[in-house]
Amino acid sequence: MLTYIIFNSYMPYIRRFFDSFNRHIDVRVATAETIYGERVTMRILDKTLSLFSLEQLGFFPQTLATYREMLKSSFGMILVCGPTGSGKTTTLYASVDELDRDAQNLMTIEDPVEYRLAGINQIQVNEKAGRTFANGLRALMRHDPDIIMVGEIRDGETADIACQSALTGHLVLSSVHANDTVGALFRMIDLGVERYIISSSLIGVVAQRMIRRVCPHCRTTFEPTPNELAAYQKEMGQESITFYCGAGCNFCNGTGYLGRAGVFEILILSEKIREMVTGCATAGEIRAAAHAEGLITMRHDGMTKVAEQITTPGEVLRGIFSVGQ
Repeated sequence: MLTYIIFNSYMPYIRRFFDSFNRHIDVRVATAETIYGERVTMRILDKTLSLFSLEQLGFFPQTLATYREMLKSSFGMILVCGPTGSGKTTTLYASVDELDRDAQNLMTIEDPVEYRLAGINQIQVNEKAGRTFANGLRALMRHDPDIIMVGEIRDGETADIACQSALTGHLVLSSVHANDTVGALFRMIDLGVERYIISSSLIGVVAQRMIRRVCPHCRTTFEPTPNELAAYQKEMGQESITFYCGAGCNFCNGTGYLGRAGVFEILILSEKIREMVTGCATAGEIRAAAHAEGLITMRHDGMTKVAEQITTPGEVLRGIFSVGQ
């Protein structure tokens, strides 16, 4: 309660600051009690900024072409996965914004509705009023939608309804928390969805992370650390290239980075992958089969962005690599 009172006392000053720049903002607040007192995290959403297009997110042409082919499907489910803050919602909005909202009935259920899109019926989750993702999605199905965007799959009931919707002639776009594309399949299994339903309903999975872009105003060459160089050479199979970083300037506030880009991995469920999911294959076996079919991993996509002078190897190591990779 004390945090709520303090926050409300500061909100007028926060709003006045943004109003001075003629900008409309929303603030999402999370609080937690720590041993040092209350912690407050505020996520600021600037409503005056326009939606990103898919080209602006950081897709390479080949990956973008693959993803757009998935969006042309008339039914089935596309999942976008990653941790909190990896840009999943931004990708979903950019995807929906490309679809034909005049010829098709597009409906969404979100928590919260971050952007209002013309020609799309958007529903806000309100758990206090009893409107959850699950029952909201069930009610939404009575309005004959062609395309459905579910902001996030958080529980088994929502996952099951979303998959059933995809099986009954609807294109469903949603997000789920998972580390990579194969991990998203097993996350759906953990939520209680039957393997044969997952293999029948899923079109594909997009995994993503956000990395910082090298500041173009102070970009300069540098020598990477032995660990960074080894990681690049192992992933790309090249001896060395010229690496770039930001030296730090007024434009990037001395950080050497300005703006962010997405790093992506797309798994399309081929007939072989579907059979492996239904046949209880392990994550390692599915991942090996996906690699054999040409899967471009987030690690490879990230290191390709290093080669394209978009980011640094250290940034890719920080955001994507894990122990044993």
